[in-house]
Amino acid sequence: MSGILIGSMSNMSSGILDPQALINGAGAWGLAVVCLIVFAETALLVGFFLPGDTLLFFAGVLTLTGALPAPLWLVIVAVSVAAVLGDQVGYLIGRRAGPAIFNRKESGLFSRASVAKTESYFRRFGSATVIVARFVPMVRTFTPVIAGVGSMRYRSFITFNVIGGVAWSSAAILLGFGLGHVPGVAEFTARYLDLILLGVILVSTVPVLVRSLVLRRRSRLRPANAR
Repeated sequence: MSGILIGSMSNMSSGILDPQALINGAGAWGLAVVCLIVFAETALLVGFFLPGDTLLFFAGVLTLTGALPAPLWLVIVAVSVAAVLGDQVGYLIGRRAGPAIFNRKESGLFSRASVAKTESYFRRFGSATVIVARFVPMVRTFTPVIAGVGSMRYRSFITFNVIGGVAWSSAAILLGFGLGHVPGVAEFTARYLDLILLGVILVSTVPVLVRSLVLRRRSRLRPANAR
């Protein structure tokens, strides 16, 4: 009896913690979830804890293994559209909100240092930053917003946006799909995918939490020091 109970609990646990099982169960929704995360990374300015590059790499591997039940071309097209639309929304936020958006209080999810770094990219690469930034985590989060704030010509922005979105999505997904053919890579990913993604989540969120705690502590110490 206890063996049956333990076995059923084990199956339940593996079903909950195994992303491959969840993706298989979700069917076509698995691709929708990937696209939603890619879209939110720039549209909602939450790129700090959304591992876009890693996510697309594993999307390529999972497409090869069949865990993501969609043909490769469809995955690339869908993710590219999501990436382009995300930047379009970010650009509109910059146009509508203007410089006021960068006056937000610094927190774990908003870094003035990242904004400054993004601005340095614009000074160095100009409009091509919209393409270059796609391959730089965090910088790509603020790039469309700064392009909108700086009143970059919409025609220029959408051109570079499409090129960058398609290039980044294709490169990351094809890299995962290609490496998945290496003997042992696909098997290793399928076996340890839950631990890998858990590690990705921890690496992405822990710095945000630590930063939030540090900033909160500084804000508490400032009034005391002012006295």
